[in-house]
Amino acid sequence: MITLLDLYHVLTAVVPLYVAMILAYGSVKWWKIFSPDQCSGINRFVALFAVPLLSFHFISTNNPYAMNYRFIAADTLQKIMVLVVLAIWSRTSSRGSLEWSITLFSLSTLPNTLVMGIPLLKGMYGEASGSLMVQIVVLQCIIWYTLMLFLFEYRGARLLIAEQFPDTAGSIISFRVDSDIISLDGKEPLQTEAEVGEDGKLHVTVRKSTSSRSEIFSRRSHGPNSGVSLTPRPSNLTNAEIYSLQSSRNPTPRGAADDDEKISVTKKSTAQRARGTRAQRTRGTGAQDYYDEFGRDEFSFGNRGVPNGADREGPVLSKLGSSSTAELHPKTGAHEAKPTAMPPTSVMTRLILIMVWRKLIRNPNTYSSLFGITWSLVSYKWGIQMPAIIAKSISILSDAGLGMAMFSLGLFMALQPKIIVCGNSIAAFSMAIRFVTGPAVMAAASIAVGLRGVLLHIGIVQAALPQGIVPFVFAKEYNVHPDILSTGVIFGMLIALPITLVYYILLGL
Repeated sequence: MITLLDLYHVLTAVVPLYVAMILAYGSVKWWKIFSPDQCSGINRFVALFAVPLLSFHFISTNNPYAMNYRFIAADTLQKIMVLVVLAIWSRTSSRGSLEWSITLFSLSTLPNTLVMGIPLLKGMYGEASGSLMVQIVVLQCIIWYTLMLFLFEYRGARLLIAEQFPDTAGSIISFRVDSDIISLDGKEPLQTEAEVGEDGKLHVTVRKSTSSRSEIFSRRSHGPNSGVSLTPRPSNLTNAEIYSLQSSRNPTPRGAADDDEKISVTKKSTAQRARGTRAQRTRGTGAQDYYDEFGRDEFSFGNRGVPNGADREGPVLSKLGSSSTAELHPKTGAHEAKPTAMPPTSVMTRLILIMVWRKLIRNPNTYSSLFGITWSLVSYKWGIQMPAIIAKSISILSDAGLGMAMFSLGLFMALQPKIIVCGNSIAAFSMAIRFVTGPAVMAAASIAVGLRGVLLHIGIVQAALPQGIVPFVFAKEYNVHPDILSTGVIFGMLIALPITLVYYILLGL
């Protein structure tokens, strides 16, 4: 039976987190203490230092030889069950899609375990539950977030190939991606160059497009020579250099001349090369752009790219404001009726693994998780203590990690134009997935592996935590329903405490 003292202990653990969040919200929304640029600086500190060191602290102090493998199996089974159902749905239903499968997987299985889960579950079920939450965090950072990256990069590669090689994708046998490209997320304009061998197979090179080339092409696209390539090359393919589109709140309408593709054919003895361009959309300005940049870059744990001077003037920021795949990649009826063939599975897999690896090695949380696991394995195996000077250097920042993470979340809330940005019906649907479907599937998975009693309760309450921040970062970065994930983070955080308390009380009856 849950007593008032138990509820007080829970509130003691959680209310300070909300205090930090409310102070940050008021600092921007009511008292105007921080400007958007200052919010970005705070958030970069949290993303690059506070949160990775907080992860390292929790993981390195958790005994890996005392892990509860049955609890881990229940959590893993929950995610596998959801993945299988979504895979079947996306293949068999006319309404199914990769984008919705990714979003529903994020909503139902990836809660905010690090920031909210550890203090909340410790307050409910004691220190032992904190160790279980750390084990979930390790799996999230190493396995499930990597899987999310794999799915997002697969989507980006598929869209890139479908746009640039609608009729010849099946002939591609290799990809080479320049080392300065770290993702196919569509944030930066890209161009491709394909070499066609004598056997008719394509060898594709993907590289960044320079802003000057983009500007020249944009000017020429309205002139009589709009079909002329900037660097003419012999080609037997369409002369359209395709850039990854960047969405805008008010995109510049494209004329028919922008969509026309001129064909240039020239013979070459050994190979033929094809290049294509499409002008990128205009960028937005104003306060909304600060929100978009804040959500995309500042919460991102990867290194921020350095924009070219021509790309940014003053406060103009790149936007990824729309969640519509159709807006990013408009299709005609003919394209919808004729799906684009993809390159061989081995070729696609290698391309995606390259891009995922480049993202992971730029992610501070990757290193903090791996270093934390390595140290915990060594420390608990041979009883080695971390030198005090190193431990204190880490703890001075990691101790601020929880508070600063909630503070930056409050800043993000204040920069949000409104709490619910995806519509009331979709928000209600996403909250039902987050707080009802997720815990229900976790309960089924836990019972299936034999969890009972307190462990079962911990698993269910853990699944009812608010939406994780990292899935929202990915959704913003790859422009896949960021409005839904944003609502899940913000609105979910506001209603999570009473919902988890209801679960806690009901399970304790």
